[in-house]
Amino acid sequence: MIRVHIDATLRAGTRTFRLDARFTSDSQRVVIYGASGAGKSQMLKAVAGLVRPDAGHVELAGRVLFDSANGIDVPPQRRNVGYLFQDYALFPHLNVRQNIAFGLRRGLLNPPRNADGAAIAYWLEAFGLAPVALQLPDQLSGGQRQRVALARALIAEPAALLLDEPFAALDPALRVRMRAELDALQRRLDIPMLMITHDPDDAVAFGGHVLTMADGAILPEVPANITMKEAP
Repeated sequence: MIRVHIDATLRAGTRTFRLDARFTSDSQRVVIYGASGAGKSQMLKAVAGLVRPDAGHVELAGRVLFDSANGIDVPPQRRNVGYLFQDYALFPHLNVRQNIAFGLRRGLLNPPRNADGAAIAYWLEAFGLAPVALQLPDQLSGGQRQRVALARALIAEPAALLLDEPFAALDPALRVRMRAELDALQRRLDIPMLMITHDPDDAVAFGGHVLTMADGAILPEVPANITMKEAP
């Protein structure tokens, strides 16, 4: 299902960070668990094509997306993955309809304010967003913003969903509800999912295959406070 080897040296001023993350999984749900600063987000961006590794290999659903040895580096827009950023990265000047519709567009032009179509209508209805379709992101609740970001990621029917700390911006009560919603959605869509998180509750809830990351590398053992949950 997914095979990843990301080898990169990241630099910020005089500091360097070595990322050497390797794993293989045939699970529909892969959770990478680790503390902040472990390199999880950089690894996920490399899978999505937003960061180019120095060397390595990324294969997803039988398709090679990056292979330094063979000169393969598929552009991000052609990798066919849905990416949910930690802060959701919604466009503040676009309403809910426009933000969702942006997932269907290629180019820099914004969708029209009343963007319409079967796919947009489906996700507005599926996530209960129709009543707020013309509102801007700063007029939405945290859960609504997450649903908009998920709809934008899913509307193009990606081959896999990449999630960067999807519940970190939510309050504790909302996290519980949104975990349940995402759990049900992933089971219904049957879409492969790669999630990174520093919250052990996320790993417990979604851990078809839980891996631990520290200091830029995948460790062989899962922490004792995480109990594996059977994947769908």
